[in-house]
Amino acid sequence: MKPYVHPFPPILDEYTRILFLGSFPSIASFEQAFYYAHPRNAFWPILEEIFDLRLETNEAKKAFCLEQGIGLWDVIGSCERSNSSDTNLKNCIPNDFEKLLREYPNIQAFAFTGKKSHDLFMKFFKDLKVEKVLLPSTSPAHAAMTFEEKKESYESFIKKYLTV
Repeated sequence: MKPYVHPFPPILDEYTRILFLGSFPSIASFEQAFYYAHPRNAFWPILEEIFDLRLETNEAKKAFCLEQGIGLWDVIGSCERSNSSDTNLKNCIPNDFEKLLREYPNIQAFAFTGKKSHDLFMKFFKDLKVEKVLLPSTSPAHAAMTFEEKKESYESFIKKYLTV
């Protein structure tokens, strides 16, 4: 097991209304210093279909998120692991979500991009007063749902808070 510290800051600003939360960046995300960077992760293709656009660069993805009121972060700030699997995360220390909500009071809901991020968050912050929504994992390891089924879940959540 090797110790890791989250390698990049959250994407959010004072206009962020929804915050997508993963568990901890994959090795591919570490290498690219960006969220959901694994080439088979469905997160960005899902957003591209919902909003009918193409996001070619990390800069374009970040600008799109901020323009739409979408934030990105992870539940865990540091941990130990030996690979990218969520089942491999050990000695997890969470990010400070109480401070985050004080600094960004316009956030209306947290959307967890998988069960592990939801379970970790609930372990540390179950009493935090913010809407919490568990969405299907966009990881290629979660093959129990089709891309279309995942997209429908994300679209339903997004339309509740944002104009699409």
